Amino acid sequence: MVRFQRQPPGTAMTRTSSLIGISCAAVAGILVIDEQPVRAGVLSALSGGLLLLGGHRANHGLGGPVDRMLTELFDRAWDACILAPIVWVAFGTRPEIALGALVALCASFLSSYVRARGAALGYSVEESHVTRGVRYGAVSAGLLFGWLPVMVWVAAGVSALAALVRTGQVAREARA
Repeated sequence: MVRFQRQPPGTAMTRTSSLIGISCAAVAGILVIDEQPVRAGVLSALSGGLLLLGGHRANHGLGGPVDRMLTELFDRAWDACILAPIVWVAFGTRPEIALGALVALCASFLSSYVRARGAALGYSVEESHVTRGVRYGAVSAGLLFGWLPVMVWVAAGVSALAALVRTGQVAREARA
């Protein structure tokens, strides 16, 4: 038997902004591979803005549980679409950029894992759109303005700090 549930108001707009955002990230990743960093930076920034909009809407009553799950999924996909191509392109010629992008990618995935695992264990782990916005903005600015050697490390630092803060939150709640 098929069950249809009514979607919360605003769900269509929330999903549309998120889907367009992740599509822009995929095209930006292709542009990184094609060595067009400025165009990739523009699409990366647009993508980040749309994903932040979709995430904000999903977490503030204009989306359902599926939209909140998609927000997390698309955040990981943004990292894979943008940071992985940077690692690939920079690996042979600019190892400091490749390493920074790889650290940012791994730290972001670790941060997400800690949040998800803590939530699965029943702990309230804070989700911040600010962390995402800084990460999206740093990498996009790096692509746009040629600051990638510094900005991938900024993104790595923000992601690592988020992982540490979330781990601390889980540890505090476990002791309480």
